[in-house]
Amino acid sequence: MKIEHVALWTKNLETLKAFYMEFFSGTPNNKYRNPRTGFESYFLTFDSGARLELMDMPSVAVSPHDPETPYTGYVHLAFSVGSRENVDALTEKLRGRGYRIVSQPRQTGDGYYESCVLDPDGNRIEITE
Repeated sequence: MKIEHVALWTKNLETLKAFYMEFFSGTPNNKYRNPRTGFESYFLTFDSGARLELMDMPSVAVSPHDPETPYTGYVHLAFSVGSRENVDALTEKLRGRGYRIVSQPRQTGDGYYESCVLDPDGNRIEITE
């Protein structure tokens, strides 16, 4: 058994698609549109085969959660970039482009070398070696 994909609602469909393409090498499919409901989505596929669905629909409300405050439910996506040097480089690239770094690259108590950044919607993205 495997997780087939993870999905995120957004009000910034094109912006989020561009973010995951540029920084995490996601390859999108053609946009799906349902003209009756206004639903739109992309599936982005990553080198590992993992997929992320980005979805928008006019009736979906923006989350009231502050990305700095933990809450139940979705916590983060984690992308392995292969080395500590790659974690450091991607973190600096994101910082240089104005993205918010929630935690600096560091060795965690459970053995990961990681940093954490917020995507354009405020979702937490862990960058691991």
